[in-house]
Amino acid sequence: MTKSQELMQRAQKSIPGGVNSPVRAYKSVGGTPPFISRGEGAFVYDVDGKRYLDFVGSWGPMILGHAHPAIIAAVQKIATQGLSFGAPTELEIDLAELIIDRVPGLEMIRLVSSGTEATMSAIRVARGVTGRDKIIKFDGNYHGHADAFLIAAGSGAMTLGEPNSPGVPRGTAADTLLAQFNDLDSVEIVFKENSDQIAAVIVEPVNGNTGCIPPKEDFLHDLKSLCHKHGSLLILDEVMTGFRIAAGGAVERYSIDPDLITYGKVIGGGMPIGAYGGKREYMEQVAPAGSIYQAGTLSGNPVAVTAGMETLKRLTNDTYETLEQLGQQLEAGIQSIISRKALPLSQHRVGSMFTLFFTPELPWNTKGVESCDIDRFNKYFHIMLENAFYLAPSQYEAGFLSVSHKPENIDDFLNSMESALNVVF
Repeated sequence: MTKSQELMQRAQKSIPGGVNSPVRAYKSVGGTPPFISRGEGAFVYDVDGKRYLDFVGSWGPMILGHAHPAIIAAVQKIATQGLSFGAPTELEIDLAELIIDRVPGLEMIRLVSSGTEATMSAIRVARGVTGRDKIIKFDGNYHGHADAFLIAAGSGAMTLGEPNSPGVPRGTAADTLLAQFNDLDSVEIVFKENSDQIAAVIVEPVNGNTGCIPPKEDFLHDLKSLCHKHGSLLILDEVMTGFRIAAGGAVERYSIDPDLITYGKVIGGGMPIGAYGGKREYMEQVAPAGSIYQAGTLSGNPVAVTAGMETLKRLTNDTYETLEQLGQQLEAGIQSIISRKALPLSQHRVGSMFTLFFTPELPWNTKGVESCDIDRFNKYFHIMLENAFYLAPSQYEAGFLSVSHKPENIDDFLNSMESALNVVF
C-alpha cells in the first residue's frame, strides 16, 4: 500500500470523502489520488516521492509555477508583520489599483476571500441594483457552490432550474434560469418567458468547467446587447480566466465591457482570495457607500494580497507571449497525433488553458461534452498519471500551462500522450 493510499484511508475517517473539495477524491476516474507534499516550478511531488509534470496548477492560479522564489519571499516577509487585522491596509489599495489598471472599463473593485464569495456578491449587487430576483446562468458553467449556482436543468424545460444538491431550496432554484453556452437563442427564450424579472446573466467567458470551451464569435457581445435590451446586467465570471488568458483577462481578449466582473485564482498567486467589481454606478451601491450589504473579516488580508500583487507584477507581455508559444506547441502536437492516427478526439485551447476531448465532434457547450467517451478518458488519465503527468481527474475540467513549463516538457508530454492513446485505442 502506498503512503497516499494510507492517507486516504485515514482522511476518510475525519473528512467527508477524505478530501476538502470533491473533485480531489477521483470519484470520476476511480483510484486513489496522490497526496501532494510539495511543488516546484512545473512539477509537484507526492508523499511517496514521485514527481509529476503538473497541468492542474492548483486549478489555475499557479501561472508562474509552484513556489516562485520572489512570491515565497514576499509572503514570508509580510507574514512576520501579522496575518490579518480586520482593518484597512495600504496593500488592499495597491492591489485594487493594480487590477483596475489592467482591466479596460473596470472602475471599482471589492476584495473578498474566494471565487464563490465573489460571484455570490456580484449576484447580490445585480439584484439590489435592478430590484429583480431571477438570474440566468449557463448549463455547465460553474460559479462556486452558493445555493443560486447549484442548479441543474429540469426535465423537459431548458428554463426551469432544479436543485442539483440536497440543501438547496427549491425557491432558490426557481430564481435561477438555465440556458446553453454559445446558444444565444436559448437565452432569448428565457428572457421572453421571464419578462422584466431577470437581474443579470452570469457567464464564464471561457467555459472552464466542462473542459476549456471558448465563446463563439460575437456570443459575448450579443449577450451584453440582449441583457441591456431587457434592463439586466451582464456579469463576467473571470475567476478562472482573469489574468490567465490575457493581461486584462477575457475583457481584453474579447473586447467585452461587462457591468460586473468576478475574480479569483491568479489574483491570489496561490493564496485564497477573490474579488468583484465593475461600473462605479453599481459598486457605489455596496455598503458602506450604499445599502447593498457584503462583508468579510479576512477580505483583503495582507498575505493573500501580497501573493497576488507579486504575481500580477510578473505577468508582463513577455509572460503572455511565452504562454502562447507553449500553448501553440501543445496544440499543434496534439493535433498532429489526432490527425496522423485518425483518432476520434478534438481539442480547444485559449491561451494557456486547454482540453483534449474524447469525442470527434468539437464541443461548444455541455451537451457537446456529454458525447465524450468517458471510459476511454479515464483509461487515458490513469496511464498518464502512472507516467508522471498530473492532469485534471475529469473530462469536464480544463488543463493549465505555466511559464515554468519548458518546450522540452511539452515534448515529453506529447510523446507520453501518443503512447497512452495507442493503448486506449
